[in-house]
Amino acid sequence: MDDLDKIDRALLAALQTDGRMPNAKLAETVGLSETPCARRLKRLENDGFIERYRAVLSRRALGLGVFAFVYVRFAVHDKTLANRFEREVQAIPRILSCHNVAGTADYVMQVVARDLDDYGTFMRDQVRTLPGVTSIESALSLREVKSPGALPLL
Repeated sequence: MDDLDKIDRALLAALQTDGRMPNAKLAETVGLSETPCARRLKRLENDGFIERYRAVLSRRALGLGVFAFVYVRFAVHDKTLANRFEREVQAIPRILSCHNVAGTADYVMQVVARDLDDYGTFMRDQVRTLPGVTSIESALSLREVKSPGALPLL
């Protein structure tokens, strides 16, 4: 982060707002000409500050009305079992994120489903059968107050 100057931070902030911004507009936004802007952008990509570009889709428009936080616990803490669990989780698209955490759970996942019936079936047939899982607790989101947004450029 110390390698970023004011212009780099402005570039990153602008791209977090609109990842499809054309280079000419991006250059204008940060006060550069197009060539130096493109060079800086390429450096930020190469240095790993920008991991990838993607579209943010609407869960509701896609018919995914249920959003849940799922707390997964293991009875046995075995590295091989945890590795298998993590590999299998990677392959399940409706698990949006999965974090290995400290606290009362071993993992916290964000999961989407069409409705409660779909969610129940998914939990029974897929999540409960994952390697190592002995206990699951769900917290259903009633409404999103703040969505994942731009990272702070401290």
